[in-house]
Amino acid sequence: MHCPFCNAHDTKVIDSRLVAEGVQVRRRRECLSCSERFTTYEGAELLLPRLIKRDGSRVPFDEEKLRAGMLRALEKRPVSVEQIEESISRIKHRLQATGEREVKSFDVGEMVMRELQRLDEVAYIRFASVYRRFQDLNEFREEIERLEKEPRPKA
Repeated sequence: MHCPFCNAHDTKVIDSRLVAEGVQVRRRRECLSCSERFTTYEGAELLLPRLIKRDGSRVPFDEEKLRAGMLRALEKRPVSVEQIEESISRIKHRLQATGEREVKSFDVGEMVMRELQRLDEVAYIRFASVYRRFQDLNEFREEIERLEKEPRPKA
């Protein structure tokens, strides 16, 4: 670690502590050349995988696009912002936990549908109708019937 004051290469760690609920390590350092002290923070860099779209193109994961799609489906539904953010966090965690560098956008869509089904069935149907590209009223009806037969996931 370079000293931010004199740019020397040699520093020593004086103190280390876990911060941010154990997600980061705070290190107090001292420069061996100028004796100035400074603090650094260390955390794991967990990258989200790239998405493989239906047409085979690859794009970076876009959390804002995920949020916008979920918010569109949940528009005027009785779901709190906290619940939505928790769902987004669960999806991101699942994606990171795969350990894969690339995942199919289809898999992300399925994760979103599971989360929406857990949050609000109307939002789930809204999203599913666009995502699964229902062609007619019968496909829509079949999905609602399947949903009625299925046990509801716990929130």
